[in-house]
Amino acid sequence: MNDMPMTQSQWIKRVGKPVAFVASLGPFAWLLRDIFTGHLGANPVERITHFTGLTALTFLLIALGVTPAQRLLRRGGLVQLRRMLGLFAFFYALLHFTIYGLDRTLFEGTGLSLAAIGEDIGKRPFITVGFTAFLILCALAATSTNGMVRRLGGKRWKRLHQLVYVAGALGVLHFLWLVKADIRQPTTYGLVLVGLLGFRLVRERTRRREEILPRRGPKPAPALEEA
Repeated sequence: MNDMPMTQSQWIKRVGKPVAFVASLGPFAWLLRDIFTGHLGANPVERITHFTGLTALTFLLIALGVTPAQRLLRRGGLVQLRRMLGLFAFFYALLHFTIYGLDRTLFEGTGLSLAAIGEDIGKRPFITVGFTAFLILCALAATSTNGMVRRLGGKRWKRLHQLVYVAGALGVLHFLWLVKADIRQPTTYGLVLVGLLGFRLVRERTRRREEILPRRGPKPAPALEEA
């Protein structure tokens, strides 16, 4: 007796997600290889900090791109990848912040001091912006479980997770502020984010229009005048 073919959702769960998970670890494996082989250049800490930050922003935009891809490709199962990709964005953002914190304290010989990190965050605006984006990602990661969806309620949970666009905008601004001279790469990321946000706004507007039209119903045909 032949086995039934896998549905699209089953294929994503059994094949797509494991492949995406391994691929998402690729940048981390690449970074470890460069660390152990000494290919980080003259300033390894700066290289690691920039690499992890850029990777976090990349994964954030990829996660935001899942819904448009799902709509355009008509592959509903892709939505199963969104949470995982978002958590990888948080993972790389956490690495980014950890390396930054170690650089500002232990690597400078001052000892691990949260006060020193806090002072630096408040003193430099681009760090303030980046740290705000990181705090938003922390909140989104902490509430990403099914249990938190039930506890917060669907509407409140969705409203909270719309802050991902704020985190993306702050991340792009942080990147733009950091590079100063050559702004081509952060500008590209910003344009991608604007496109994703535009897609969401158009989709929401279309959805609301579709909800309103059935309530109104078709206009009744004019009654025929009696002869």
